[in-house]
Amino acid sequence: MKKMTNFSSHFRKIIKILGCIMNIMKISHPALLFTSYSSFPPQSHHASCTSLYKKPFVESFEETPLLVAVLTYMGYGILTIFGYLRDFLRDWKFEKCHLAREREEQKDFVPLYQDFENFYTRNLYMRIRDNWNRPICSVPGAKMDLLERVTPDYNWTFEHTGNVLKDVINMGSYNYLGFAENTGTCADAASECTVKYGVGVSSTRQEIGNLDKHEELEILVARFLGVESSMAFGMGFATNSMNIPALTGKGCLILSDELNHASLVLGARLSGSTIRVFKHNNMQSLEKLLRDAIVHGQPRTHRPWKKILILVEGIYSMEGSIVRLPEVIALKKKYKAYLYLDEAHSIGALGPRGRGVVDYFGLDPSDVDIMMGTFTKSFGAAGGYIGGKKELIDYLRLHSHSTVYATSMSPPIIQQIITSMKCIMGEDGSTLGELCQLSENTTYFRRRLHEMGFIIYGNNDSPVVPLMLYMPAKIGAFGREMLKRNIGTVVVGFPATPIIESRARFCVSAAHTREMLDKALNAISEVGDLLQLKYSRKNRHGNEGSDSFSFLESHQD
Repeated sequence: MKKMTNFSSHFRKIIKILGCIMNIMKISHPALLFTSYSSFPPQSHHASCTSLYKKPFVESFEETPLLVAVLTYMGYGILTIFGYLRDFLRDWKFEKCHLAREREEQKDFVPLYQDFENFYTRNLYMRIRDNWNRPICSVPGAKMDLLERVTPDYNWTFEHTGNVLKDVINMGSYNYLGFAENTGTCADAASECTVKYGVGVSSTRQEIGNLDKHEELEILVARFLGVESSMAFGMGFATNSMNIPALTGKGCLILSDELNHASLVLGARLSGSTIRVFKHNNMQSLEKLLRDAIVHGQPRTHRPWKKILILVEGIYSMEGSIVRLPEVIALKKKYKAYLYLDEAHSIGALGPRGRGVVDYFGLDPSDVDIMMGTFTKSFGAAGGYIGGKKELIDYLRLHSHSTVYATSMSPPIIQQIITSMKCIMGEDGSTLGELCQLSENTTYFRRRLHEMGFIIYGNNDSPVVPLMLYMPAKIGAFGREMLKRNIGTVVVGFPATPIIESRARFCVSAAHTREMLDKALNAISEVGDLLQLKYSRKNRHGNEGSDSFSFLESHQD
């Protein structure tokens, strides 16, 4: 009787899923099937924004082809149906379930493991799990070595064969300026620092963990950013998640971009503030929320908000898009709000001097109230920072959980940051060769992918290059085929991206030589033909402006 009840339950779930898929597809046409994250403002808005930009701002978000979108939905629908069928077989003991489950003698307890919450992991993610968590056994530079592994049970467990895949071209790490190496100036300086200070501090900054190196780093970061003061933290994720709650609280309003990083989302939720989300990089959506906040105030009481904080990123790591910072600052000033800018991916990678998105647009750093960034990307280290007015930093030193409770940053990591930052600033006698090389590599890599006929997202100057895969089966196939050709890539799918917008994400580095990029591009083209990924309907060898938009027509610096 119990088995028949389970069968009926699974059958009802399958019918419900089918109905949901059909409803989604009805609603999606044409709004979701023709996807473009960037909502293009009308021409009148273009004209009003022209004066804010000193050079063309070009981003590409080609629409999802209708047939591809339909087939993608069907693919997820079929996987979901087979997932429920396999769950039904597991209930009848025809198939072994490898995930954690409740013991039979605990069946009357409140469940510790929710089967439905693990449905995606069990039935969809597990099919392509071999594309992630690959063990690396070398420096993650322009090339790397991977440990070979096999699975005897369809990706539930892995076994190392003992073989090493040598000289895999690394197209996935955030090593934008090529400082993540074990030789050279940075590595030598970090080694000397380790001999003098050791590896760990074993205390917080407020107790006996405040080294002279910490203060040297913070003075250098403030000078690098062009702000009054700064402070450093041992973890980039915690820089956002633990500092936003110190800045806002009950009675405050946070306006967050819909594609903000999880650390920003978590920090906003932990703050207890009211959160409202605006469309990605859509200034009309942001202005509407700001206007409504000023007019209506807080819910029920209609009292004015204590603070209004806008959360944006410099480069969005899944889209490759750059924040429209001049417009955000203009709106922030107009409505007397505060601006929190996360430059995790843009610091060091953008701007003629590598100072990030503020430098890229030629803006005044004082117009950004809270400048946040991480040392994990361009600097080849770990941790994060916050920069701004001295009053802000002094306040955070007393109220930030990351300062009060977290162990101080490791000395060799501090030295790695100091050395690489001085290299970017040219204070070690070097030139800005890394910045120029990164810019050239980014332009070349994006242009070649466009010419091949792939749909790629993002800004022309962004070193983060998403290549659209769409269908769930192609996520795993692309990662495996690229590895066969000795190219290491990152593939991403739902729920990290919208359901019909699975992608491969490439990160271009200054350490990549033209030979490496050509080899990677040839492999991408070969796999693209094999998997039929060249979806672009634009003129492949025509004008770049035909498949992108620009706020400025012909304005140059």
